[in-house]
Amino acid sequence: MIPDLTDILEEANRLLFIGVGNVLKSDDGVGVIISRHIVERPEISTLTVEVSIENYIGKINSMKPGEIVIIDCMELGSEPGTFRLLTLDKVEDITFNTHNISLGRLGDFFNYPTYVLGIQPQNVAFGDELSPPVLEAANQITRQINQII
Repeated sequence: MIPDLTDILEEANRLLFIGVGNVLKSDDGVGVIISRHIVERPEISTLTVEVSIENYIGKINSMKPGEIVIIDCMELGSEPGTFRLLTLDKVEDITFNTHNISLGRLGDFFNYPTYVLGIQPQNVAFGDELSPPVLEAANQITRQINQII
């Protein structure tokens, strides 16, 4: 069974949130926006990698997280702003052209339980603002993560 975000937060022990995306392509930047607003504390840390997660593989492994949650805009076939926590095997073939590596392949590089928090975009055209439903989802996710302080 795949845990939900609440489950992971309640059991947080060296939980690393990684923000992925392109902030110049509207909703594609949602992972970066969320990661920049997470309040770090001993059990939760963040890393913002934008579009180059493969350049951070060594750094991520050296941080020795207990679990990893990659936050990214993702086509889920749902209403804009919908978000889901998925295991890497569920996202193996899902990728956007802003990434240099499929998120599903990241399991080959990490020895830690790794999930993807995928958020359905409305707009990935050039622009620097999130669409209203994705902004609402970003705020909801950020509040949920930060409320356990």
